[in-house]
Amino acid sequence: MGLLDRLRERMRGAAEVTAGGVAPTRLKRRRLDGPDSDDNQVALRARLHDDPNDSVAFAQLAEVVRREAAEGHEDEERRPRAVADAEWALAEELAHNSRAWYPLIELGRLSLREDLEGAQRRLGIAVERETTGRALEESLSMLRREGMPEVALALGVGHWRPREHVPGAGRELVQAAAEAGRISEARRHLDALAEHPDADVVDLRDQLDQLAARRPAAR
Repeated sequence: MGLLDRLRERMRGAAEVTAGGVAPTRLKRRRLDGPDSDDNQVALRARLHDDPNDSVAFAQLAEVVRREAAEGHEDEERRPRAVADAEWALAEELAHNSRAWYPLIELGRLSLREDLEGAQRRLGIAVERETTGRALEESLSMLRREGMPEVALALGVGHWRPREHVPGAGRELVQAAAEAGRISEARRHLDALAEHPDADVVDLRDQLDQLAARRPAAR
C-alpha cells in the first residue's frame, strides 16, 4: 500500500471515529468555519491544481493534512510518522504534475535524512523542470537551512547557468560554497554571477572578504 493509500485509510478511520460520537460538535465546527474546513481545503487544492508551485497554498494545505493526521492517531509514538506520511503523500500527489517543481523540493527535504541519494535525485528533477533558476534557488536555500552546504554546492555546480538563471540562484550557490569553507570556489562563482546584468554582488563580495580575513587558510 502506497503512502497516499495509507493516508486515505487514516482519514477514513478518523471519519469513522467521528461518526461514532467523539467530540462531533467541535469537529463539525472546525470543518464548517475553521482553517481546516472542507471549503478551505477545496480552495487550496484548486489553487494548487492551477499552480502546483504555489508555496503559500502548499504550506497551508500541508498544515491541514498534518493536523488531521495527528488528530487521527491516538498513539503518540506513531503520530510523528503519520504526520510525516501525510505531508509526504500531499507532496507526492502534487509532484505527478509535469509542471510541478516545488512539491519535488518538499519531497527532497522530507527524505534528506533517510534517503540522501533519493533526495538529490528529486531536487535534480525539480531544477530541470524549472528553467528560470527559481527551483534551484529554492533547493539551495533549503539545503543550506538544513545544514548541508556541501550537498547544495554539488547541486548548484551541476545545474547553475549564470547567464540564464535568476541572480538568487547564484547568490545561494556563492553562500553555499562559503559555508562549506570553499572560499576560492565561492569567489569564482561570485565572478560568474557578477556578469549577470541584474546581479548586485557588492554585499557578497564584502562577506567573502570578511570571511577570508577570519580564515586565511580557507580554500
